[in-house]
Amino acid sequence: MLKHRDSFHGSDLEKIEQIYGIRKEDIVSFSANVNPLGVSSLLRRELPSHLDVISSYPDRDYTLLRQAIAKYCRTDAGNILVGNGSTELITLFIKTVGPRKAMIIGPTYSEYERELSLAGGVSEYFRLKEEDGFALDTDALIESLDSSVDMLIMCNPNNPTSTAARRKDVQKILEACRAYGIFVMIDETYIEFAENYDELDSTPLIAEYGNLCLLRGFSKFFAAPGLRVGYAMCGNAGMMRDIASVKDPWTVSSVAEEAARIMLTDEEYIKATKDLIFSERKRVTDTLCAIPGLIVYAPVANFVLSRITKENADADILFDKAIKSCMMIRNCSTFPFLDSKYFRICFMNPADNDRLLAVIRDVMS
Repeated sequence: MLKHRDSFHGSDLEKIEQIYGIRKEDIVSFSANVNPLGVSSLLRRELPSHLDVISSYPDRDYTLLRQAIAKYCRTDAGNILVGNGSTELITLFIKTVGPRKAMIIGPTYSEYERELSLAGGVSEYFRLKEEDGFALDTDALIESLDSSVDMLIMCNPNNPTSTAARRKDVQKILEACRAYGIFVMIDETYIEFAENYDELDSTPLIAEYGNLCLLRGFSKFFAAPGLRVGYAMCGNAGMMRDIASVKDPWTVSSVAEEAARIMLTDEEYIKATKDLIFSERKRVTDTLCAIPGLIVYAPVANFVLSRITKENADADILFDKAIKSCMMIRNCSTFPFLDSKYFRICFMNPADNDRLLAVIRDVMS
């Protein structure tokens, strides 16, 4: 198991408040990768009239929510399993597969490695190469697989690199994994932010590949991490029954279920989010690329990874400078294979983006 440095996560605003004496409400978090539009306006209007659901247990099978998700993702409701955020579902699928050895495509989100370790499995990383812009070399990955691997885990688009594999490449990986008996778990948390969504979306593959599970949620795109609603899509009926049989009941509250259903129907919010992220992703990335001393990796998701090449600057210095202006970036030294020269920022509203860009220019000047 790789050793990771301690650093601030996007949810660690209370720690920031204690250390820097800055109220968490005043901090603009470029670290959490959450939609800058905040909660859906439709949800704000509609949810109060549904609060009576608190008086009842949720539907044990979450039938209406699964139907809403299935319509949104263009799949069958029978392929959907909901959980208390994607974290619960990551745990359930890893425990059900029970891998002795898993391969993780990284650098990536540390929770996969942690859950594998807790389940008694061994992790091995397939390393994304910086010289390739952290793009996945599909053929090299396939060559690295063998029958000793039970599970493959990838984040697509990947956190923190913001790179992504297209569906046709995922299909090649699934074919190879099926031949070796490898189960594939793909975390698509950030896929809704991708401009080329239709090229990346692997939902059409779940009907053909019983060794595939996709994970998504409401925390990032719908700016609702506090609701703790996630969902898995998998066409393996036997595995879905096995997981449902051991899953704790009612892990998603009645209010969270109702809120999730409302958000999925807010087409105005969905369009506004895409318009903002598509526009700011290009503008902010182009601006970063023009700052001397930075290498910027082309982003697909709602965040961008950069490396500082200037000798007397790093992400620790940038973090300190930004937080004193009430803005929080992500020092990426906690991710495997990265160090304190790497930082990640998500795209917020234009005015906040401009404030952070000014701080980055100042540090790099």
